[in-house]
Amino acid sequence: MTVLALLHSPLTSADAWGQLPAVLGEHGWRVVVPSVNDDDTPPYAQRYVARAASQLHASLDVDQEATAGEPLVLVGHSGAGPLLAQVAFARRAAGHPAHGYLFLDAGLPRPTNARNRLDLMRIEDPDFAATLQAHLAAGERFPDWASDDLAEEIPNPGDRALLLAGLRPRGLDYFTEELPLAEDWPDAPVAYLQLSAPYDQPAATARRRGWATRSLGLGHFAAISHPQAVAQAMTELLRG
Repeated sequence: MTVLALLHSPLTSADAWGQLPAVLGEHGWRVVVPSVNDDDTPPYAQRYVARAASQLHASLDVDQEATAGEPLVLVGHSGAGPLLAQVAFARRAAGHPAHGYLFLDAGLPRPTNARNRLDLMRIEDPDFAATLQAHLAAGERFPDWASDDLAEEIPNPGDRALLLAGLRPRGLDYFTEELPLAEDWPDAPVAYLQLSAPYDQPAATARRRGWATRSLGLGHFAAISHPQAVAQAMTELLRG
């Protein structure tokens, strides 16, 4: 059975997956959901990668007999995308390489013309990046959403409250931290599932590279608001 490791954005908690893990299980996948909540001091990226890799090791590698031969696909949502290659490198160094990658409305691993998260945002959405930089330079943090900001995208009040409770706002130093380059990547097949317009650019890059791609247009947090549709699209992308 293929294992899907769902890696949440460093700006949210694992609750951002909503019911998607359970629904994916109904589609025949084995699902593991790392929960990284202690990467709140620099180096942020290194802490996230180390913690995610450690949890995957505990979930998948402790009982070698039970997990032998199970292929692993790393799934990254939003801000986890730029770190997906590093998590894979950690797995490979431990003798357990990833067998595939799925970017779910996520940024891609850092290219040579970007150094940090703000640079990646300038590539993906220049207007938003400029607004965010000014917001952070004024001493504010992001994300700073209130319930009303997400009411249209996540209509269910309970789902909305769950996401908001797990938000992890960050300051300027997080967004300007230098990210590692993803050298010798990808080392396995890659797929891209776009959920919202702000990810037009990475989705276009995925198509240009010949990766399997699909667009749903259900909103950035469709894992919470439309888990059945997202699970179906993921399954179709990964099973061809």
